Amino acid sequence: MLLKIHPETPGHRQVQKAVEILRNGGTLIFPTDTVYGLGCDVFNHKALERVAEIKGVNPAKSNFSLICYSLSQLTDYARHVNNPTFKLMKQCFPGPYTFILNANNNLPKLFRNKKKTVGIRVPDNKIILEIVQELGNAVLTTSIHDDDEVLDYMTDPELIYDHYKYQVDAVINGGFGHNIPSTVIDCTGEEPVIVRQGIGEIAGWEQ
Repeated sequence: MLLKIHPETPGHRQVQKAVEILRNGGTLIFPTDTVYGLGCDVFNHKALERVAEIKGVNPAKSNFSLICYSLSQLTDYARHVNNPTFKLMKQCFPGPYTFILNANNNLPKLFRNKKKTVGIRVPDNKIILEIVQELGNAVLTTSIHDDDEVLDYMTDPELIYDHYKYQVDAVINGGFGHNIPSTVIDCTGEEPVIVRQGIGEIAGWEQ
């Protein structure tokens, strides 16, 4: 299914349709404020396995992230976050950043990696944020890559649909995506460390 949702004013009916797919254990491809993501309800074991299968990876060894609606969901998935880190996240979210934090025990075993960390995103994209809010818990996300030697990521939702229509339950057409991923900041140590420079600017808030 190719589900078109307006990026600025997402229709409630279309958002509900996407949420219904997630609640039924389905997989979605959706826009973010960076690249298009592939994901599912983080608490659905079979859906997690399906996402890993589509990506061709072992879920326990992969760097999947979670999309939250806001920082108020943070304590559902991460251990205590110190004040400097929380302040930094508050400055950056919603935006094109992924923060690596120490995970708590609420996450499904299948999702937990050996490092016991979790990537948290609150993207500046109304479509996926409304879906997550309506769902009531985080959505697992992983980037959609392109087979092209020049482009790293697939940006055209119609081409994404053509490629993945037999593998996922729905592709959301929310307009063209970017070809640059999020900036990743590891906050599991004493000081934040940028482990991937992406679309998110870092000037002005280095520790």
